[in-house]
Amino acid sequence: MEPLYQQTHKHVHEIQSHMGRLETADKQALHLVENEIQASIDQIFSQLERLEILSSKEPPHKRQNAKLRVDQLKYDVQHLQTALRNFQHRRCAREQQERQREELLSRTFTTNDSDTTIPMDESLQFNSSLQKIHHGMDDLIGGGHSILEGLRAQRVTLKVGALLGDREKALCFDFSQQCGTCIYLLVTPRTVML
Repeated sequence: MEPLYQQTHKHVHEIQSHMGRLETADKQALHLVENEIQASIDQIFSQLERLEILSSKEPPHKRQNAKLRVDQLKYDVQHLQTALRNFQHRRCAREQQERQREELLSRTFTTNDSDTTIPMDESLQFNSSLQKIHHGMDDLIGGGHSILEGLRAQRVTLKVGALLGDREKALCFDFSQQCGTCIYLLVTPRTVML
């Protein structure tokens, strides 16, 4: 177990030194370095599985210490795996930002057309429709009021015409709403009657 542990420990330190190469590598060699590190990490995980089996076969007084050392190596390798994934994520985000920046720089912008239209949302259209309906109802009520006033005037004229018959012309003023009694002023060519 000890030689395999030493070899695995040495590989972990090598990977830690290769992690520094990730920051300084050019874009073309970067993928090669990442793949090399990932392959080393995978190899170390397989060695750690073998070390776990061997540590369980150690004598009882050495077993706990051996398992602790293997767990520490496992923790270090998991930390390296996480660091590699974080680096890959940052690299992908940086490449995407560069692509977007290049797209923006290569795009040609033009001025707006003179026929720019702004689409109205549904609530604004609904509100304007309600206002049109409200004005239409006001016009309808006003027209109905005018018709009723005309009918009232015709009723008074017809009453006076019926009282006088066709022989005389009459002009009628209805003061019934003001004083509570009906007073008709009848004007004929010869006489004035109250």
